[in-house]
Amino acid sequence: MLDSLRRATQTWIAKLLFIILVISFVGWGVSGQIQNGPSMDTVVTVGDTSVSPTEYRLAYDRAVAIMSQQFGTRLTVEQTRMFGLPQQVLGTLVGGAVLSEQARRLGLGLSKDRIATLTAEDPAFRGSDGRFDRQQFDYVLRQVGMSAQDYFDTRANEAVRLQIVDAAANGMDAPATFLRAVALYRGEDRTVEYVVLPKSLVEPIEEPSAEILAKWFDENKAKYSAPEYRKIAYVKLEPEDIADTTAIADEQVKQDYEAHKDRYTTPETRAVDQLVFSSEEEARKVSEELKSGVVSFDAAVAAQNKQASDVSLGSIAKDSFPDKAVAEAAFSLIEGQTSDVVAGTFGPVILRVSKINPQVVKTLAEVQDEIRKDLALTEANRILLDVHDAYEDARAGGASLEDAAQQMKLKVVTVEAVDRQGKRPDSTVIDNLPASAELLEGAFQAEVKAENQPLNIGSTGYVFYEVESVEPARDRKLDEVKEQVVADWKANQASQRLQAKGDDLAKKAADSNGFDAAVSALGLEKQTKRGLKRGANDVDFGQEGVAAVFAVADGQTGQFNGPDGESRIVFRVVETIQPANADASSIPEDARNTFADGMANDLIDQLVQRLRGEYDVEINQAAIDRALSF
Repeated sequence: MLDSLRRATQTWIAKLLFIILVISFVGWGVSGQIQNGPSMDTVVTVGDTSVSPTEYRLAYDRAVAIMSQQFGTRLTVEQTRMFGLPQQVLGTLVGGAVLSEQARRLGLGLSKDRIATLTAEDPAFRGSDGRFDRQQFDYVLRQVGMSAQDYFDTRANEAVRLQIVDAAANGMDAPATFLRAVALYRGEDRTVEYVVLPKSLVEPIEEPSAEILAKWFDENKAKYSAPEYRKIAYVKLEPEDIADTTAIADEQVKQDYEAHKDRYTTPETRAVDQLVFSSEEEARKVSEELKSGVVSFDAAVAAQNKQASDVSLGSIAKDSFPDKAVAEAAFSLIEGQTSDVVAGTFGPVILRVSKINPQVVKTLAEVQDEIRKDLALTEANRILLDVHDAYEDARAGGASLEDAAQQMKLKVVTVEAVDRQGKRPDSTVIDNLPASAELLEGAFQAEVKAENQPLNIGSTGYVFYEVESVEPARDRKLDEVKEQVVADWKANQASQRLQAKGDDLAKKAADSNGFDAAVSALGLEKQTKRGLKRGANDVDFGQEGVAAVFAVADGQTGQFNGPDGESRIVFRVVETIQPANADASSIPEDARNTFADGMANDLIDQLVQRLRGEYDVEINQAAIDRALSF
C-alpha cells in the first residue's frame, strides 16, 4: 500500500501519460470529493469522502491494462474476475478514501503556494528550457480532459494522504536483530547423507486389469478429455507471397547487375607478414641482409624471438589495412616478395606477401536469379498495400475468403483442426502458423464464417483468417486413449511403489546403522553431499530437493523426486553449519531497503485497517456493477 501511494504521488503524471493519458490521474482512485452524506451515485463513501463510479471504472481499467501488459494479452472480463481484480481495485480505493477522510478530519491541507510549487516541479509540464511552461500545462490537461482545478484538487489530496503515510512509516529501517536472523537463515548450509532409489527397483509394472484401468480412467477422465478444436482458413500476405519473378525483364536484371557490381565482387586479399623494428638503422640492416640473401625472412623473424603467428597479419583486403602506407607497400609486391623498409605508424617495418588471393567477380549468369528475386520483392513491397486494399474491397463486395484470395493470386491455407495451444488432435504442435499467438487468440474468439480484422506480420505483412467450423470440447472414450491411460497408470504405480520404498527407508534413516543396512540390502550406495545452500539449484537434487533438505530439522530425514523424474531420493541431515559473522552488514543494501519497505507497507496496512474500524465505510455494489457495465 505504501508503495502504491508513493508512486501515485511521486510519479503521478508518468502514470497519467502511461495509459493513453486518460485513466491514471485517479492515483489511488480517490479524488477526495466532499459530498453531503452517502449517495446512490458513489461506489465508496467514508464520512464526507466518496468515490464515484467513474473513478472506480478508471482505476479498474488501469489495473486491467497493467495486468494485461504483464500477461501479454488483453484480459477478458471473466479472467479479471477470476483474478479477483474488481475486489482488489475496490480495496485500494477504500484504503485511499479512508486516508483522505482521516486527512480531512485532521485538517491537513496544502497552501496555494505549496500546490503551485508542486505543479511547477511536475516534469510533465516543463518546456524545452526545463522550466514550467503554462502552454504545456494546458496541453497535457486538455489531453486527459481535466480542468486545472481538478488537477490542483487531485494533487492536493494525494499530497495530504502522503503526509499521513510519511508520518506513520517514513524512515523505517529493518531491525538489526531481524537482519541478523535473515543472514543466518540465508547463509546456513547443510550436509546430508542420501541414497538414490532408481525406478528399476519397482519395475516391471504388471498390466492393469480391465476393471482397474476403467476405474483409473473414470477418476482421471478430465485429463483425457479432448479440447475444443477449430478448423481455420487463412491467407498470408507478405512481399514474398506476391513477388512475381516472371514480371522482371532480363534487361532490368542486367541493369541492376551493372549498377551494383560491387555487391558481387570479392576484392583481392593478400596474406601479409609484418616484421616491426625499433629503429630505422636496424630495419635497413636486416633489409640489406634479405636482399643479399644472407638471411631469410623466417630467419629474421626467429632472430627477434618471434613465431610466424606473431608477425602474420592474416589475409587482408587493401582497404582493410589500418595503415595506408603499409597497404600501399603490401599491394605493390608480388607473391613471395619482401619489401623495402616501410615507415609504418608504429615504426619501421618489412613486409612479406606469402599469398595473393585475386579479386573475384561473380558473373551475371551466377547471380541473375538472386537479382531477379530481389527486384521482384522490391516491386512486391511497393504494391503490397494495393493488394491489401483490393482484397478488402473484394470481401466487402461479398467475395468469400477463397474467392478474394484467388482474385489476388494468394494461397489459402487450411488448418483442419487446432486447439488453443496450437496443437493438432494427435498432440503435435503446428509450428508454422503466421502470427501464431495472435491468430489462435483471434480464431478462438471469432464466430464461424465471420470476416475478421487482419493481423499484422512484422512491419509490412498481413494475415486474413476465418473460422470454418468448431468441434466442441468433449470427453474421450477409454478406447480412444487406452495406450496413454495404461502408460499413465503404470507411471503412477511406479511412483507410488517407489515412494513406499522411500517411506520405509526414511524410517530406518533415523538410525545411521539401520540406514546403512537398509541401503546395503537394496544393493544401493549411500552418498554424502556437503555445502548445500538454501534456494540453490543443485545438479543432483534440483531446487525441489534442496527445499526438501531445508524443510526438516538437523538429524531428520526426508525424501523427494529426483530431478531426472525417474528416481526417488531419501536423505538424512547430518550437519547444519551456521555462517560466520552473520549480521546486518552481510545483507545487501537493496535487500535491507526491501525489508524496510515491506515493514512500512505492513504498518500502513494496519493503519488503514484501524481507520476502517473507526469510520463507517459504505460500499454500493449496484454502483460498482453499473461502473463495470459501461
